[in-house]
Amino acid sequence: MKKTPLPGGPVRGSASGRPIMALLDLLGRRTQLRVLWELSGGPLKFRPLQDAAGTSPGVLNARLAELREARLVERSADGYLLTEQGRSLAAHLLPLMRWSQDWAEALASDDSSP
Repeated sequence: MKKTPLPGGPVRGSASGRPIMALLDLLGRRTQLRVLWELSGGPLKFRPLQDAAGTSPGVLNARLAELREARLVERSADGYLLTEQGRSLAAHLLPLMRWSQDWAEALASDDSSP
């Protein structure tokens, strides 16, 4: 199993493990952002989260283990949910989502110009 990227240790793209590089490595893993997105709506048990994220049980288990080690997700009787730090990350990602929508619209309007 690959090591969970955390600040302070070597991560993909950075031997120093700068926090931003650790975050980008963590979020860049397959389906990781989707899992965070699905959990931003509230707790989900494993099977509904798997269905919502559209991933295999093995990949979801790996992603949840990484997110738990990074202290962004925790498990409760209600299922998996974002920690306070995870909710803070989700809130910081919303402006990026809005920016990406503006970007897509700008690209679409450029394609339609003569």
